[in-house]
Amino acid sequence: MELIQDTSRLPLEYVKGVPLIKYFAEALGPLQSFQAQPDDLLISTYPKSGTTWVSQILDMIYQGGDLEKCNRAPIYIRVPFLEANDPGDPSGMEILKDTPAPRLIKSHLPLALLPQTLLDQKVKVVYVARNPKDVAVSYYHFHRMEKTHPEPGTWDSFLEKFMAGEVSYGSWYQHVQEWWELSHTHPVLYLFYEDMKENPKREIRKILEFVGRSLPEETVDLMVQHTSFKEMKKNPMANYTTVPQEFMDRSMSPFMRKGGCRPARGFGAGGSTGWSLPIGTRGLPWDETSAFLSAFLPQAWLGTGKPPSPWRRMSASMRTMWRRWQAAASASALSCERGSRGHCRGSVRIKPDQAAQESNMN
Repeated sequence: MELIQDTSRLPLEYVKGVPLIKYFAEALGPLQSFQAQPDDLLISTYPKSGTTWVSQILDMIYQGGDLEKCNRAPIYIRVPFLEANDPGDPSGMEILKDTPAPRLIKSHLPLALLPQTLLDQKVKVVYVARNPKDVAVSYYHFHRMEKTHPEPGTWDSFLEKFMAGEVSYGSWYQHVQEWWELSHTHPVLYLFYEDMKENPKREIRKILEFVGRSLPEETVDLMVQHTSFKEMKKNPMANYTTVPQEFMDRSMSPFMRKGGCRPARGFGAGGSTGWSLPIGTRGLPWDETSAFLSAFLPQAWLGTGKPPSPWRRMSASMRTMWRRWQAAASASALSCERGSRGHCRGSVRIKPDQAAQESNMN
C-alpha cells in the first residue's frame, strides 16, 4: 500500500507546455531513444475517444479475426501504451521491445511530444476524434476512478480545467486540430467515434483498406459483434478489470460504462432540451478555422437526413468563439444553450448529477 500512497493523485507536470501526469512526463526522456519500425501502426487519440475500441478492432484485424488469439493477453499488452510508465509495471517501451512485428502502438501524446522517429519512418496512424462533450464527461469519470490522475474535484471545476486545457494531455482542441492537419502530409486515417457507432462495419472496412488487409465478409461481421461495447464490457482482456483495484477504483466508476454517443438532446437528463458547454478560448490561434470546421464533421451526419449532430450544432458557437478570440484574446469562455430546434440562444448550467448519468467508452 505504501507504493500506492507514494504514486497516486500527484499534480500534473508540464512538458513543452503540455500537462501530463507525473509518470508519463518522466517517460518522455527515455522515449527519445525509441526506434519506430516501418511496419508499426500508431493508434492516436485524445483520451477517452475510443482508444480501446479501435485497439481491439485493429488487433482482431492483425490476428485475422481469430478470437482465441485476441484473448491471449489484456489489451494494454497486445497494444502497448507508448508513454506508459506506471511504478511497478513494465513501461510501454519495455513491452514494445518484446512485441513482435508488426506492432500496434497506442498513444495520446500531442505532436510536440511524439517521438520524431514515428514521423520520420512514416508510420501509419489511425486517429479517432470524439465529440468533446462526451470526452469531457468520460474523462471526468475516468479521473474519479484512475488513481494516478489528480482528483477531478466537482464536475464544474473539472469542466473548467478541461476547457482551459489544464488536464493531462492538454487541449482537446489543439490535439484534434494538429492531427487533422498532419493527415494532409502523413499517412493518417482520421476517424470519428460517432461514425464508428453509427456504422461500425463501414469504418472497419476503412481501416482494412488503410492497413492493406482483407478479410472475408463473415469475419468482418464477427468483428463487428465482438468489438461491440456489450461484448468488450464483459471481456476481461478488453475491459481493464485486470488492472489492480488500487490503481483503478472500479467502485467509483467502471472503466467502460455505457458506451453511447451524446444523444440529440445534449447533456440534459430526462429529455431536457438544454445544455451548456463553456468553450475555452485560450491557446487556440487557429488560422483556418472555417475550413477546418467545414471538413471536420463525422460522416455519420452528412447527407443522411438525420438531425444535426452535436458536432454540427457546436460549429456555430465554435466559429463565434474563435472570431471573438481573434478580436479579444482576453475572452475566456462562451456558453450555448441548445433549444428544441437545435440552435444557440442562451446559457444554462450542466448539473453534476446530470453529467454523472452520462456514459463513456474508452
